Amino acid sequence: MNALLKNIWRYPIKSHGREELSEIFLSENSTIPYDRCWAVAHEDSKADHTTWSECVNFSRGAKAPKLMAINASLNTASEKVTLTHPELDTITVHPEENSDELIKWVSPLMPSNRSQSERVVRVNDRGMTDTEYPSVSINNLSSHQAVERELGHSLDSRRWRGNLWLEGLEAWEEFNWVGEKIIIGACEIEIMEPIQRCMATTANPETGERDIDTLSTLKTWGHQDFGVYGRIVKSSKVEIGDRVSVL
Repeated sequence: MNALLKNIWRYPIKSHGREELSEIFLSENSTIPYDRCWAVAHEDSKADHTTWSECVNFSRGAKAPKLMAINASLNTASEKVTLTHPELDTITVHPEENSDELIKWVSPLMPSNRSQSERVVRVNDRGMTDTEYPSVSINNLSSHQAVERELGHSLDSRRWRGNLWLEGLEAWEEFNWVGEKIIIGACEIEIMEPIQRCMATTANPETGERDIDTLSTLKTWGHQDFGVYGRIVKSSKVEIGDRVSVL
């Protein structure tokens, strides 16, 4: 196998922006540092600062597609996040210390018929990923290209909100790794399960408008999955260009 790590993405505030990285240190049984570090709980949420909570407790792209057009840049020293959106002015906030300002900024993006954003939640020992265990999401560029071919046109890969993108694989090869371990650089990752996709992927990352039925397209392969969840079992820094192998 001649596969490489192509891209690294982090999402400092869950469903509220993404940033691309060139390298990151991955620690055993942890999420990517500052990935989904904060999450925006809505008015009907039961989430608090004590433990992981399911995604239904948070404002997210599946229910509010305009959130998908947010870009983010995190200053890890100050823990301030700069957010941009094509319909809004740029803002820089500490998500906890300036939570009211963040909620006010994002409110025009929230559909009126959905639970409104109310407060910011942070769990100190992990990111608020969509799995009960601390996970990283791993996507295959060839699988993305297979979806593009099925659609008959290009598709922005940011729709999939993946952490680690791999190139040099066969399409859908990643599903064969479930229950096995892969190595990226010197980092060892146990592949846990496929990622079942939701309505968030139907929204254009540039505009936040729903414009592609990605879910029906995935179902042409008999599933609604794209990418896999992994659990870090051996810590190491990873960087763009690292080789990928299966144990």
